[in-house]
Amino acid sequence: MNFGKNIVSLGLLAVVLIFVFWGCNGYNGLVKQDESVKKAWNNVQAEYQNRADLVPNLVNTVKGAANFEQETLTKVIEARAKATSIQLKAEDLTPENLAKFEKAQSELSGALSRLLVTVEKYPELKAVAGFQQLQNQLEGIENNIKNSRKTFNEAVNTYNVKVRSFPMNIFAGIFGFKAKEGFKAAEGSDKAPEVKF
Repeated sequence: MNFGKNIVSLGLLAVVLIFVFWGCNGYNGLVKQDESVKKAWNNVQAEYQNRADLVPNLVNTVKGAANFEQETLTKVIEARAKATSIQLKAEDLTPENLAKFEKAQSELSGALSRLLVTVEKYPELKAVAGFQQLQNQLEGIENNIKNSRKTFNEAVNTYNVKVRSFPMNIFAGIFGFKAKEGFKAAEGSDKAPEVKF
């Protein structure tokens, strides 16, 4: 009789140990995925910062052009100030915070686009080697931003799948891991632009 109780006790102990081992392994996996999301977010922010750092050089180069529209430059400077004022940590990636961050970055993108369109009216500026170099750097940074956002969304997706999948969702809930928000397409981007000649 005592032998049977020992077998049952050993069996229960084995089940508990397996459950604890599996839980530790799952927790560590969640931490790893969470850190991957944070790293990807930091890379996104680094690319946006590269763009923000380039803007003063671009603005100063353009200022040298005679009679360049001051309003365009002012809007770029204001948009840059707004975009750099929003600092968002990976832990704070709520839909609301991400929308504020994305709105400020979109405003800077729009201001830079208007600046580059306005530059077309100034052939002497386009001929300046420094401006061409800055414009090429800006194009490269914009591509890096797109790639960083894509990598971030992939990291968020991998993390969210793990957090929401059964039975890991139980551990995620116990330890406070929640699904994260990724970048979404800009509003209205699902409609094809209308081109008129």
